[in-house]
Amino acid sequence: MLQLHKYLILGILSTTLLFCDQFDDAVDAYHKGNYVQALNTFYLLAKNGDVKAQYNVGLIYENGKGVKVNIAEAMKWYEMAAKKGNATAAYNLGHNYQANASSDPKSYEKATKWYEISAKGGVKEAYNNLGSLYVQGKGVEKNRRKAFELFKNAALLGDSNAKVNLAVMYTWGKENPKDKMKTYNYLKEALKSGNSQAGKYLTMLCDENPWVCEEEKE
Repeated sequence: MLQLHKYLILGILSTTLLFCDQFDDAVDAYHKGNYVQALNTFYLLAKNGDVKAQYNVGLIYENGKGVKVNIAEAMKWYEMAAKKGNATAAYNLGHNYQANASSDPKSYEKATKWYEISAKGGVKEAYNNLGSLYVQGKGVEKNRRKAFELFKNAALLGDSNAKVNLAVMYTWGKENPKDKMKTYNYLKEALKSGNSQAGKYLTMLCDENPWVCEEEKE
């Protein structure tokens, strides 16, 4: 059922209050494909405490731009940025813990912690993935009602995967109110935004409850 965001790798952040000229030069170098030059500059700024540079260093190591992919190194820099309030870094940190859960029994708990921090910072994908952990009971006690509320928050922020998750819960879920019209509306919204999984559930809904789709056509 669950539609997850496997990662949230945004582009290199391009504004900063510290060492503005150096930072902008590094951004420019990155976009021109001069990744080693960009990394060297970001690294120096990151060592001096620049939060966005710390995030960008993590991003480069995770994507292997100019260096070998090094998830451990990426997570180190993400954590530095996350502890200083960078919500996207917190999300990427949470995702990496979730993705590597097989090698660390505490990974789901760590993922939950960073997703919660990221969600407070307004990252809609964090609400969605946190909801998935509550559905599955990974890193937290299973709580479908909590998951339902998290999916609602993400959907209100425009997350299409959360809209699919919420739609499924409104018709086929447990421990939450049932509303087939809301299922229909959320699936239509998700489909309009390009979420291909929404189409599968929309077909299922219309097959099981033709009146829902027929009423909308009138």
